[in-house]
Amino acid sequence: MDFYLKEGGMRTQLEYGVLDISGNEEFGYRPFQLMVSSIAGCSASVFRKVLEKKRLDIEDLKVSAEVERNPEEANKIESIHLNFTVKGVQLSIDQMEKSLEIARKNCSMVRTIEDTVKVTETIEVINISR
Repeated sequence: MDFYLKEGGMRTQLEYGVLDISGNEEFGYRPFQLMVSSIAGCSASVFRKVLEKKRLDIEDLKVSAEVERNPEEANKIESIHLNFTVKGVQLSIDQMEKSLEIARKNCSMVRTIEDTVKVTETIEVINISR
């Protein structure tokens, strides 16, 4: 990946498109937003794959992220809490928690930061009928 100077930040061209990065939201995505997005996105993607392999019938998956930063240490990310909301048919909280454990063990982004950033997860299950 190559990054180039632009007004107010940096830019890179990726397969999916241009990514602008800046500490100022007027010029691009803030680095901490990208970090949290990579953690949430990786976790959700791996979790979804685990659910598919188990042939669990999900209709929707939402992840909400809460971030705690330390202003006394350059706004370092101290913790990220991910709350997963899963909608589906005949889902049990037990099978969702076990699937989330497997996902956590296989998410490269969580594994990369787990020794320096506290990552916690909770899950809500919404059963729907068809």
